[in-house]
Amino acid sequence: MASAVLRDELLCSICLSTFKDPVTLRCGHNFCRVCIGRVLDTQDGSGVYSCPECREEFQERPALMRNINLHNVAERFLITQQEKEEITGICCTYCVDSPVPAVRSCLHCEASLCHKHLRAHSKSAEHVLSDPSTSLEKRKCSVHKKILEYYCTEDAACICVYCSAGEHRGHRVEMMDESSKKKKKKLGNVCKKLITKREKTEERVRSLEKRRGEAQEKAAGEAERVTALCTDIRRRVDDLEKKVLSEIFRQEKEESLSLSALIHQLEIKKDELFRKMTHIEELCNMTDPLTVLQELDTGDLCDPEEEGGDEDTGRHDKQPHDGDDLDVAVISHTFHTLCDVILGIRSGIYVVSPADILLDLTTASNNLLISDDLKTATWTEENQKRPETAERFQDYQVMSRKGFTSGRHYWDVEISKSGWWMVGMCYPSIDRRGDLSEIGDNNKSWGLWRYNNNLYSVIHDSKVIWLPDKSSSDRVRICLDYEAGQLSFYELCDPIRHLHTFTATFAEPLHAALRVVPPLFSGDTWIKICS
Repeated sequence: MASAVLRDELLCSICLSTFKDPVTLRCGHNFCRVCIGRVLDTQDGSGVYSCPECREEFQERPALMRNINLHNVAERFLITQQEKEEITGICCTYCVDSPVPAVRSCLHCEASLCHKHLRAHSKSAEHVLSDPSTSLEKRKCSVHKKILEYYCTEDAACICVYCSAGEHRGHRVEMMDESSKKKKKKLGNVCKKLITKREKTEERVRSLEKRRGEAQEKAAGEAERVTALCTDIRRRVDDLEKKVLSEIFRQEKEESLSLSALIHQLEIKKDELFRKMTHIEELCNMTDPLTVLQELDTGDLCDPEEEGGDEDTGRHDKQPHDGDDLDVAVISHTFHTLCDVILGIRSGIYVVSPADILLDLTTASNNLLISDDLKTATWTEENQKRPETAERFQDYQVMSRKGFTSGRHYWDVEISKSGWWMVGMCYPSIDRRGDLSEIGDNNKSWGLWRYNNNLYSVIHDSKVIWLPDKSSSDRVRICLDYEAGQLSFYELCDPIRHLHTFTATFAEPLHAALRVVPPLFSGDTWIKICS
Protein backbone atom coordinates (compact mmCIF):
# COMPACT_ATOMS: atom_id res chain seq x y z
CA MET A 1 0.00 0.00 0.00
CA ALA A 2 2.79 2.39 1.00
CA SER A 3 4.58 1.57 -2.22
CA ALA A 4 1.46 2.41 -4.26
CA VAL A 5 1.00 5.76 -2.49
CA LEU A 6 4.66 6.66 -3.07
CA ARG A 7 4.33 5.78 -6.75
CA ASP A 8 1.32 8.10 -7.12
CA GLU A 9 3.21 10.99 -5.53
CA LEU A 10 6.06 10.54 -8.01
CA LEU A 11 3.87 10.79 -11.13
CA CYS A 12 3.99 13.83 -13.42
CA SER A 13 0.42 15.15 -13.85
CA ILE A 14 1.09 15.84 -17.54
CA CYS A 15 2.60 12.57 -18.83
CA LEU A 16 1.34 10.43 -15.89
CA SER A 17 4.75 8.75 -15.65
CA THR A 18 7.41 8.82 -12.96
CA PHE A 19 9.27 12.16 -12.91
CA LYS A 20 12.17 12.54 -15.31
CA ASP A 21 14.40 15.56 -14.53
CA PRO A 22 11.68 17.18 -12.34
CA VAL A 23 11.43 21.03 -12.13
CA THR A 24 9.33 23.29 -9.83
CA LEU A 25 7.16 26.35 -10.59
CA ARG A 26 6.73 29.27 -8.15
CA CYS A 27 3.43 27.78 -7.03
CA GLY A 28 5.28 24.69 -5.78
CA HIS A 29 4.01 22.10 -8.26
CA ASN A 30 6.46 19.77 -9.98
CA PHE A 31 6.59 18.50 -13.56
CA CYS A 32 9.00 16.80 -15.93
CA ARG A 33 11.16 19.48 -17.56
CA VAL A 34 10.18 18.40 -21.07
CA CYS A 35 6.46 18.17 -20.23
CA ILE A 36 6.09 21.62 -18.65
CA GLY A 37 8.29 23.12 -21.38
CA ARG A 38 5.86 21.94 -24.05
CA VAL A 39 2.89 23.37 -22.09
CA LEU A 40 4.55 26.77 -21.72
CA ASP A 41 5.44 26.78 -25.43
CA THR A 42 1.76 26.50 -26.29
CA GLN A 43 0.99 29.44 -23.97
CA ASP A 44 3.57 31.77 -25.55
CA GLY A 45 1.07 33.43 -27.90
CA SER A 46 -1.62 34.04 -25.25
CA GLY A 47 0.40 36.61 -23.23
CA VAL A 48 -0.24 34.80 -19.92
CA TYR A 49 1.13 31.61 -18.43
CA SER A 50 -0.54 29.27 -15.94
CA CYS A 51 0.27 26.16 -13.89
CA PRO A 52 -1.40 23.01 -15.35
CA GLU A 53 -2.02 21.79 -11.79
CA CYS A 54 -3.49 24.80 -9.85
CA ARG A 55 -4.09 27.23 -12.75
CA GLU A 56 -2.08 30.02 -11.02
CA GLU A 57 -1.24 32.62 -13.64
CA PHE A 58 2.11 34.30 -14.37
CA GLN A 59 2.57 37.46 -16.44
CA GLU A 60 5.99 36.33 -17.63
CA ARG A 61 7.17 32.89 -18.57
CA PRO A 62 8.07 31.29 -15.23
CA ALA A 63 11.59 30.17 -14.51
CA LEU A 64 12.00 26.39 -14.08
CA MET A 65 13.91 25.40 -10.92
CA ARG A 66 15.34 21.88 -10.83
CA ASN A 67 14.08 19.86 -7.85
CA ILE A 68 17.17 17.83 -6.92
CA ASN A 69 15.61 16.02 -3.95
CA LEU A 70 12.60 14.92 -5.95
CA HIS A 71 14.89 13.81 -8.77
CA ASN A 72 16.87 11.58 -6.39
CA VAL A 73 13.72 10.09 -4.85
CA ALA A 74 12.22 9.34 -8.27
CA GLU A 75 15.47 7.79 -9.49
CA ARG A 76 15.72 5.58 -6.39
CA PHE A 77 12.09 4.52 -6.77
CA LEU A 78 12.67 3.49 -10.39
CA ILE A 79 15.72 1.42 -9.38
CA THR A 80 13.69 -0.30 -6.63
CA GLN A 81 10.88 -1.07 -9.06
CA GLN A 82 13.32 -2.58 -11.53
CA GLU A 83 14.85 -4.74 -8.81
CA LYS A 84 11.37 -5.85 -7.76
CA GLU A 85 10.50 -6.81 -11.34
CA GLU A 86 13.72 -8.84 -11.58
CA ILE A 87 12.82 -10.91 -8.50
CA THR A 88 11.11 -14.09 -9.71
CA GLY A 89 8.91 -16.46 -7.76
CA ILE A 90 6.72 -15.71 -4.70
CA CYS A 91 7.55 -12.95 -2.24
CA CYS A 92 7.07 -12.85 1.53
CA THR A 93 3.63 -11.55 2.51
CA TYR A 94 4.99 -9.58 5.51
CA CYS A 95 7.98 -7.89 3.81
CA VAL A 96 6.17 -4.78 2.60
CA ASP A 97 9.02 -2.29 2.26
CA SER A 98 11.08 -4.40 -0.11
CA PRO A 99 10.21 -7.73 -1.78
CA VAL A 100 11.94 -10.79 -0.29
CA PRO A 101 11.56 -14.28 -1.81
CA ALA A 102 9.40 -16.63 0.26
CA VAL A 103 10.73 -20.04 1.31
CA ARG A 104 7.49 -21.57 2.67
CA SER A 105 3.76 -20.88 2.67
CA CYS A 106 1.42 -21.44 5.64
CA LEU A 107 -1.87 -23.01 4.55
CA HIS A 108 -3.56 -22.00 7.78
CA CYS A 109 -2.50 -18.35 7.66
CA GLU A 110 -2.73 -18.24 3.87
CA ALA A 111 0.56 -16.34 3.83
CA SER A 112 4.03 -16.83 2.33
CA LEU A 113 7.06 -16.47 4.62
CA CYS A 114 10.72 -15.58 4.15
CA HIS A 115 13.46 -17.06 6.40
CA LYS A 116 13.08 -14.23 8.93
CA HIS A 117 9.30 -14.49 9.35
CA LEU A 118 9.41 -18.29 9.22
CA ARG A 119 11.48 -18.37 12.45
CA ALA A 120 8.80 -16.35 14.26
CA HIS A 121 5.91 -18.34 12.80
CA SER A 122 3.70 -20.58 14.95
CA LYS A 123 4.83 -24.20 15.20
CA SER A 124 1.39 -25.61 16.09
CA ALA A 125 0.05 -28.56 14.06
CA GLU A 126 -2.75 -26.58 12.42
CA HIS A 127 -0.20 -24.29 10.77
CA VAL A 128 0.70 -26.59 7.89
CA LEU A 129 3.68 -25.44 5.80
CA SER A 130 4.10 -26.13 2.10
CA ASP A 131 6.18 -24.95 -0.81
CA PRO A 132 5.61 -21.27 -1.69
CA SER A 133 2.30 -20.79 -3.50
CA THR A 134 0.17 -17.86 -4.67
CA SER A 135 -3.08 -19.83 -4.60
CA LEU A 136 -3.25 -20.86 -0.95
CA GLU A 137 -7.04 -20.68 -0.88
CA LYS A 138 -7.13 -23.53 -3.40
CA ARG A 139 -5.38 -25.77 -0.89
CA LYS A 140 -8.40 -25.61 1.43
CA CYS A 141 -11.69 -27.44 1.13
CA SER A 142 -14.25 -25.20 -0.56
CA VAL A 143 -16.98 -26.59 1.71
CA HIS A 144 -15.37 -26.95 5.16
CA LYS A 145 -12.53 -24.40 4.71
CA LYS A 146 -10.11 -26.97 6.10
CA ILE A 147 -6.73 -27.91 4.69
CA LEU A 148 -6.78 -30.62 2.01
CA GLU A 149 -4.77 -33.42 3.64
CA TYR A 150 -6.18 -36.61 2.12
CA TYR A 151 -6.77 -38.15 -1.28
CA CYS A 152 -9.80 -40.29 -2.18
CA THR A 153 -8.61 -42.92 -4.65
CA GLU A 154 -12.15 -43.90 -5.68
CA ASP A 155 -13.23 -40.37 -6.61
CA ALA A 156 -9.71 -39.15 -7.49
CA ALA A 157 -10.25 -36.05 -5.34
CA CYS A 158 -8.28 -34.17 -2.68
CA ILE A 159 -10.38 -33.89 0.52
CA CYS A 160 -10.16 -32.55 4.06
CA VAL A 161 -10.69 -34.48 7.33
CA TYR A 162 -14.39 -33.61 7.42
CA CYS A 163 -14.88 -34.84 3.84
CA SER A 164 -13.29 -38.20 4.75
CA ALA A 165 -15.85 -38.64 7.49
CA GLY A 166 -18.71 -37.29 5.39
CA GLU A 167 -19.49 -37.86 1.74
CA HIS A 168 -16.31 -39.96 1.25
CA ARG A 169 -16.99 -42.25 4.23
CA GLY A 170 -16.09 -45.83 3.40
CA HIS A 171 -13.93 -44.84 0.44
CA ARG A 172 -10.28 -45.73 0.22
CA VAL A 173 -8.49 -42.64 1.52
CA GLU A 174 -4.74 -42.02 1.60
CA MET A 175 -2.55 -39.23 2.86
CA MET A 176 -1.80 -36.75 0.07
CA ASP A 177 1.96 -37.26 0.41
CA GLU A 178 1.58 -41.02 0.00
CA SER A 179 -0.70 -40.68 -3.03
CA SER A 180 1.60 -38.05 -4.48
CA LYS A 181 4.58 -40.44 -4.21
CA LYS A 182 2.62 -43.18 -5.97
CA LYS A 183 1.54 -40.83 -8.74
CA LYS A 184 5.09 -39.53 -9.11
CA LYS A 185 6.28 -43.10 -9.48
CA LYS A 186 3.73 -43.76 -12.22
CA LEU A 187 4.60 -40.49 -13.89
CA GLY A 188 8.27 -41.45 -13.68
CA ASN A 189 7.53 -44.69 -15.56
CA VAL A 190 5.50 -42.79 -18.12
CA CYS A 191 8.34 -40.29 -18.46
CA LYS A 192 10.83 -43.10 -19.08
CA LYS A 193 8.63 -44.46 -21.86
CA LEU A 194 8.25 -40.99 -23.32
CA ILE A 195 12.01 -40.48 -23.17
CA THR A 196 12.50 -43.76 -25.03
CA LYS A 197 9.94 -42.74 -27.65
CA ARG A 198 11.53 -39.31 -27.93
CA GLU A 199 14.97 -40.86 -28.45
CA LYS A 200 13.56 -43.15 -31.13
CA THR A 201 11.84 -40.18 -32.77
CA GLU A 202 15.04 -38.15 -32.65
CA GLU A 203 16.94 -41.06 -34.14
CA ARG A 204 14.36 -41.34 -36.88
CA VAL A 205 14.58 -37.60 -37.55
CA ARG A 206 18.39 -37.83 -37.76
CA SER A 207 18.10 -40.78 -40.11
CA LEU A 208 15.61 -38.97 -42.34
CA GLU A 209 17.73 -35.80 -42.32
CA LYS A 210 20.74 -37.87 -43.32
CA ARG A 211 18.75 -39.47 -46.11
CA ARG A 212 17.49 -36.08 -47.22
CA GLY A 213 21.06 -34.84 -47.43
CA GLU A 214 22.11 -37.94 -49.37
CA ALA A 215 19.12 -37.53 -51.69
CA GLN A 216 19.94 -33.87 -52.29
CA GLU A 217 23.59 -34.70 -52.90
CA LYS A 218 22.72 -37.51 -55.29
CA ALA A 219 20.14 -35.37 -57.07
CA ALA A 220 22.72 -32.61 -57.48
CA GLY A 221 25.18 -35.15 -58.91
CA GLU A 222 22.61 -36.52 -61.34
CA ALA A 223 21.61 -33.00 -62.39
CA GLU A 224 25.26 -32.12 -62.98
CA ARG A 225 25.75 -35.30 -65.02
CA VAL A 226 22.66 -34.63 -67.14
CA THR A 227 23.73 -31.00 -67.65
CA ALA A 228 27.20 -32.08 -68.76
CA LEU A 229 25.72 -34.72 -71.06
CA CYS A 230 23.29 -32.26 -72.63
CA THR A 231 26.10 -29.72 -73.04
CA ASP A 232 28.19 -32.38 -74.80
CA ILE A 233 25.24 -33.32 -77.02
CA ARG A 234 24.67 -29.69 -77.96
CA ARG A 235 28.40 -29.30 -78.76
CA ARG A 236 28.40 -32.46 -80.91
CA VAL A 237 25.23 -31.40 -82.73
CA ASP A 238 26.70 -27.94 -83.38
CA ASP A 239 29.89 -29.52 -84.72
CA LEU A 240 27.91 -31.88 -86.94
CA GLU A 241 25.77 -29.00 -88.18
CA LYS A 242 28.85 -27.01 -89.13
CA LYS A 243 30.42 -30.06 -90.77
CA VAL A 244 27.32 -30.91 -92.84
CA LEU A 245 26.73 -27.30 -93.88
CA SER A 246 30.39 -26.96 -94.87
CA GLU A 247 30.14 -30.10 -97.00
CA ILE A 248 26.92 -28.85 -98.62
CA PHE A 249 28.53 -25.52 -99.49
CA ARG A 250 31.68 -27.29 -100.82
CA GLN A 251 29.63 -29.56 -103.06
CA GLU A 252 27.50 -26.62 -104.24
CA LYS A 253 30.67 -24.63 -105.14
CA GLU A 254 32.26 -27.55 -106.96
CA GLU A 255 29.10 -28.26 -108.93
CA SER A 256 28.69 -24.58 -109.72
CA LEU A 257 32.23 -24.33 -111.11
CA SER A 258 31.70 -27.46 -113.20
CA LEU A 259 28.42 -26.21 -114.61
CA SER A 260 29.95 -22.76 -115.35
CA ALA A 261 32.72 -24.37 -117.45
CA LEU A 262 30.14 -26.42 -119.35
CA ILE A 263 27.99 -23.33 -119.96
CA HIS A 264 31.05 -21.46 -121.30
CA GLN A 265 31.83 -24.27 -123.74
CA LEU A 266 28.24 -24.36 -124.91
CA GLU A 267 28.24 -20.60 -125.44
CA ILE A 268 31.32 -20.92 -127.70
CA LYS A 269 29.65 -23.73 -129.60
CA LYS A 270 26.47 -21.67 -129.93
CA ASP A 271 28.46 -18.76 -131.43
CA GLU A 272 30.19 -21.08 -133.91
CA LEU A 273 26.87 -22.56 -134.95
CA PHE A 274 25.41 -19.08 -135.42
CA ARG A 275 28.39 -18.13 -137.61
CA LYS A 276 27.93 -21.23 -139.81
CA MET A 277 24.19 -20.65 -140.06
CA THR A 278 24.80 -17.10 -141.22
CA HIS A 279 27.28 -18.28 -143.90
CA ILE A 280 24.86 -20.91 -145.17
CA GLU A 281 22.06 -18.37 -145.40
CA GLU A 282 24.36 -16.13 -147.44
CA LEU A 283 25.07 -19.00 -149.83
CA CYS A 284 21.38 -19.70 -150.14
CA ASN A 285 20.76 -16.11 -151.12
CA MET A 286 23.45 -16.08 -153.86
CA THR A 287 22.35 -16.12 -157.51
CA ASP A 288 25.67 -17.27 -158.91
CA PRO A 289 25.58 -21.08 -159.16
CA LEU A 290 29.35 -21.35 -159.56
CA THR A 291 30.01 -19.64 -156.26
CA VAL A 292 27.52 -21.83 -154.47
CA LEU A 293 28.95 -25.03 -155.95
CA GLN A 294 32.58 -24.08 -155.30
CA GLU A 295 31.84 -23.77 -151.51
CA LEU A 296 32.55 -26.70 -149.28
CA ASP A 297 29.93 -29.34 -149.02
CA THR A 298 27.20 -28.57 -146.46
CA GLY A 299 28.16 -31.69 -144.58
CA ASP A 300 31.67 -30.31 -144.07
CA LEU A 301 30.20 -27.24 -142.40
CA CYS A 302 28.78 -29.38 -139.60
CA ASP A 303 30.76 -29.80 -136.41
CA PRO A 304 32.32 -33.28 -136.29
CA GLU A 305 31.40 -33.55 -132.64
CA GLU A 306 27.69 -33.29 -133.49
CA GLU A 307 27.82 -36.53 -135.40
CA GLY A 308 28.34 -38.35 -132.12
CA GLY A 309 25.29 -36.74 -130.48
CA ASP A 310 25.08 -34.49 -127.43
CA GLU A 311 27.95 -36.16 -125.63
CA ASP A 312 28.85 -33.02 -123.69
CA THR A 313 25.56 -32.92 -121.85
CA GLY A 314 25.95 -36.51 -120.74
CA ARG A 315 29.65 -36.10 -119.97
CA HIS A 316 29.05 -33.37 -117.41
CA ASP A 317 25.96 -34.90 -115.64
CA LYS A 318 27.93 -36.35 -112.76
CA GLN A 319 26.58 -37.08 -109.27
CA PRO A 320 27.42 -34.71 -106.40
CA HIS A 321 30.58 -35.52 -104.55
CA ASP A 322 30.05 -37.89 -101.62
CA GLY A 323 31.34 -36.15 -98.52
CA ASP A 324 32.53 -37.81 -95.34
CA ASP A 325 29.91 -39.96 -93.60
CA LEU A 326 28.07 -38.24 -90.75
CA ASP A 327 29.00 -39.29 -87.21
CA VAL A 328 25.59 -40.94 -86.71
CA ALA A 329 26.96 -43.59 -84.36
CA VAL A 330 28.21 -40.96 -81.93
CA ILE A 331 24.86 -39.17 -81.94
CA SER A 332 22.99 -42.43 -81.41
CA HIS A 333 25.26 -43.48 -78.54
CA THR A 334 24.91 -40.09 -76.84
CA PHE A 335 21.15 -40.11 -77.27
CA HIS A 336 20.79 -43.59 -75.78
CA THR A 337 23.04 -42.64 -72.89
CA LEU A 338 20.76 -39.68 -72.17
CA CYS A 339 17.71 -41.98 -72.34
CA ASP A 340 19.35 -44.30 -69.81
CA VAL A 341 19.90 -41.38 -67.45
CA ILE A 342 16.29 -40.23 -67.81
CA LEU A 343 15.04 -43.78 -67.23
CA GLY A 344 17.22 -44.00 -64.13
CA ILE A 345 15.72 -40.78 -62.80
CA ARG A 346 12.16 -41.92 -63.55
CA SER A 347 12.74 -45.17 -61.70
CA GLY A 348 14.09 -43.22 -58.71
CA ILE A 349 17.51 -41.73 -58.02
CA TYR A 350 17.33 -43.04 -54.47
CA VAL A 351 17.51 -46.72 -55.41
CA VAL A 352 19.26 -48.94 -52.87
CA SER A 353 20.73 -52.41 -53.07
CA PRO A 354 18.21 -55.26 -53.33
CA ALA A 355 17.29 -57.17 -50.19
CA ASP A 356 18.06 -60.89 -49.91
CA ILE A 357 14.67 -62.48 -49.19
CA LEU A 358 14.46 -66.11 -48.06
CA LEU A 359 11.13 -67.81 -47.35
CA ASP A 360 10.53 -69.20 -43.87
CA LEU A 361 9.56 -72.86 -44.25
CA THR A 362 8.09 -72.95 -40.74
CA THR A 363 5.39 -70.47 -41.84
CA ALA A 364 4.54 -72.09 -45.20
CA SER A 365 1.08 -73.65 -45.49
CA ASN A 366 0.91 -77.33 -46.43
CA ASN A 367 -0.51 -76.59 -49.87
CA LEU A 368 2.62 -74.65 -50.86
CA LEU A 369 5.76 -76.23 -52.22
CA ILE A 370 8.89 -74.27 -51.26
CA SER A 371 12.01 -74.62 -53.42
CA ASP A 372 15.34 -75.76 -51.97
CA ASP A 373 16.82 -72.27 -52.33
CA LEU A 374 13.83 -70.85 -50.39
CA LYS A 375 13.07 -68.46 -53.26
CA THR A 376 9.99 -69.97 -54.96
CA ALA A 377 6.53 -70.81 -53.63
CA THR A 378 4.32 -73.05 -55.83
CA TRP A 379 0.76 -74.17 -55.21
CA THR A 380 0.36 -77.93 -55.01
CA GLU A 381 -2.55 -80.30 -54.51
CA GLU A 382 -0.35 -82.68 -52.52
CA ASN A 383 -0.37 -82.01 -48.78
CA GLN A 384 3.20 -81.41 -47.63
CA LYS A 385 2.38 -82.85 -44.18
CA ARG A 386 4.49 -80.35 -42.32
CA PRO A 387 3.94 -80.23 -38.53
CA GLU A 388 1.04 -78.04 -37.45
CA THR A 389 2.53 -75.19 -35.40
CA ALA A 390 1.35 -71.78 -34.27
CA GLU A 391 3.67 -70.13 -36.81
CA ARG A 392 2.29 -71.96 -39.88
CA PHE A 393 -0.32 -70.35 -42.13
CA GLN A 394 -3.46 -72.36 -42.72
CA ASP A 395 -3.86 -71.71 -46.45
CA TYR A 396 -1.77 -70.63 -49.44
CA GLN A 397 0.62 -68.26 -47.62
CA VAL A 398 4.25 -67.99 -46.53
CA MET A 399 6.37 -65.16 -45.10
CA SER A 400 10.08 -64.41 -45.13
CA ARG A 401 12.59 -65.32 -42.46
CA LYS A 402 13.99 -61.84 -42.15
CA GLY A 403 12.05 -58.81 -40.97
CA PHE A 404 12.94 -55.17 -41.50
CA THR A 405 12.84 -52.62 -38.67
CA SER A 406 14.57 -49.72 -40.42
CA GLY A 407 16.13 -48.55 -43.66
CA ARG A 408 15.16 -48.76 -47.34
CA HIS A 409 14.89 -52.07 -49.17
CA TYR A 410 13.50 -53.49 -52.39
CA TRP A 411 13.15 -56.88 -54.04
CA ASP A 412 11.66 -58.23 -57.27
CA VAL A 413 9.34 -61.16 -57.83
CA GLU A 414 8.46 -63.09 -60.95
CA ILE A 415 5.01 -64.61 -61.13
CA SER A 416 3.26 -67.26 -63.22
CA LYS A 417 0.81 -66.32 -65.94
CA SER A 418 -1.93 -68.51 -64.51
CA GLY A 419 -3.65 -68.44 -61.13
CA TRP A 420 -4.16 -65.72 -58.57
CA TRP A 421 -1.34 -64.40 -56.47
CA MET A 422 -0.54 -61.73 -53.91
CA VAL A 423 2.72 -60.14 -52.77
CA GLY A 424 3.16 -57.78 -49.86
CA MET A 425 4.40 -57.41 -46.31
CA CYS A 426 3.07 -58.25 -42.86
CA TYR A 427 3.84 -58.03 -39.16
CA PRO A 428 4.94 -61.24 -37.42
CA SER A 429 1.89 -60.86 -35.14
CA ILE A 430 -0.52 -61.53 -38.05
CA ASP A 431 -3.07 -64.31 -37.47
CA ARG A 432 -2.09 -67.61 -39.07
CA ARG A 433 -5.62 -69.05 -39.23
CA GLY A 434 -9.12 -67.80 -39.94
CA ASP A 435 -10.60 -65.16 -42.22
CA LEU A 436 -8.34 -62.40 -40.84
CA SER A 437 -5.14 -64.29 -41.65
CA GLU A 438 -5.12 -63.45 -45.36
CA ILE A 439 -2.73 -60.74 -46.50
CA GLY A 440 -4.54 -57.40 -46.54
CA ASP A 441 -7.63 -58.59 -44.66
CA ASN A 442 -6.29 -57.07 -41.42
CA ASN A 443 -4.44 -54.01 -40.16
CA LYS A 444 -1.18 -55.97 -39.92
CA SER A 445 -0.52 -56.58 -43.61
CA TRP A 446 -0.46 -54.82 -46.99
CA GLY A 447 -0.75 -56.59 -50.33
CA LEU A 448 -0.94 -56.38 -54.14
CA TRP A 449 -3.38 -58.81 -55.85
CA ARG A 450 -3.37 -59.94 -59.46
CA TYR A 451 -6.22 -61.98 -60.89
CA ASN A 452 -6.66 -64.24 -63.93
CA ASN A 453 -7.99 -61.29 -65.91
CA ASN A 454 -4.68 -59.46 -65.37
CA LEU A 455 -6.26 -56.80 -63.18
CA TYR A 456 -4.46 -55.38 -60.16
CA SER A 457 -5.83 -54.35 -56.79
CA VAL A 458 -4.24 -53.37 -53.48
CA ILE A 459 -5.66 -54.20 -50.06
CA HIS A 460 -5.07 -53.26 -46.41
CA ASP A 461 -7.34 -53.69 -43.40
CA SER A 462 -9.93 -55.35 -45.73
CA LYS A 463 -10.15 -52.17 -47.83
CA VAL A 464 -9.67 -52.91 -51.55
CA ILE A 465 -8.55 -50.37 -54.15
CA TRP A 466 -8.81 -51.43 -57.80
CA LEU A 467 -6.06 -50.17 -60.08
CA PRO A 468 -7.04 -48.87 -63.54
CA ASP A 469 -4.40 -50.49 -65.78
CA LYS A 470 -4.02 -54.15 -66.63
CA SER A 471 -0.71 -55.89 -66.07
CA SER A 472 1.82 -55.89 -68.89
CA SER A 473 4.72 -57.67 -67.19
CA ASP A 474 5.29 -60.78 -65.10
CA ARG A 475 7.73 -59.03 -62.77
CA VAL A 476 6.87 -56.80 -59.82
CA ARG A 477 9.10 -54.74 -57.52
CA ILE A 478 8.30 -54.10 -53.84
CA CYS A 479 10.01 -51.10 -52.20
CA LEU A 480 10.01 -50.45 -48.45
CA ASP A 481 11.01 -47.20 -46.74
CA TYR A 482 10.54 -48.03 -43.07
CA GLU A 483 11.34 -44.63 -41.50
CA ALA A 484 9.25 -42.75 -44.06
CA GLY A 485 6.40 -45.23 -43.57
CA GLN A 486 6.02 -46.09 -47.27
CA LEU A 487 5.44 -49.44 -49.00
CA SER A 488 5.37 -49.14 -52.81
CA PHE A 489 4.66 -51.55 -55.69
CA TYR A 490 6.03 -51.19 -59.23
CA GLU A 491 5.51 -53.17 -62.41
CA LEU A 492 8.83 -53.86 -64.13
CA CYS A 493 7.81 -52.97 -67.66
CA ASP A 494 9.66 -50.49 -69.89
CA PRO A 495 9.67 -47.93 -68.38
CA ILE A 496 8.99 -48.97 -64.80
CA ARG A 497 5.35 -48.25 -63.87
CA HIS A 498 4.32 -47.19 -60.38
CA LEU A 499 1.24 -49.09 -59.19
CA HIS A 500 0.50 -47.92 -55.63
CA THR A 501 2.11 -46.66 -52.41
CA PHE A 502 0.81 -47.37 -48.92
CA THR A 503 1.61 -44.84 -46.20
CA ALA A 504 1.62 -45.90 -42.53
CA THR A 505 3.54 -45.61 -39.28
CA PHE A 506 5.12 -49.03 -38.93
CA ALA A 507 5.15 -50.38 -35.38
CA GLU A 508 6.62 -53.89 -35.83
CA PRO A 509 9.18 -55.63 -38.02
CA LEU A 510 7.93 -56.10 -41.58
CA HIS A 511 8.30 -59.46 -43.34
CA ALA A 512 7.81 -60.20 -47.02
CA ALA A 513 4.63 -62.23 -47.56
CA LEU A 514 3.40 -64.32 -50.53
CA ARG A 515 0.01 -65.85 -51.27
CA VAL A 516 -0.44 -68.35 -54.13
CA VAL A 517 -3.99 -69.39 -55.06
CA PRO A 518 -4.70 -72.38 -57.37
CA PRO A 519 -5.70 -71.57 -60.98
CA LEU A 520 -9.33 -71.77 -62.02
CA PHE A 521 -8.60 -74.06 -64.95
CA SER A 522 -5.13 -75.46 -65.57
CA GLY A 523 -1.52 -74.52 -65.19
CA ASP A 524 0.92 -73.95 -62.36
CA THR A 525 0.71 -71.03 -60.00
CA TRP A 526 3.97 -69.86 -58.47
CA ILE A 527 5.89 -66.82 -57.25
CA LYS A 528 9.66 -66.59 -57.48
CA ILE A 529 11.81 -64.11 -55.58
CA CYS A 530 14.44 -62.88 -58.04
CA SER A 531 18.07 -62.84 -56.89
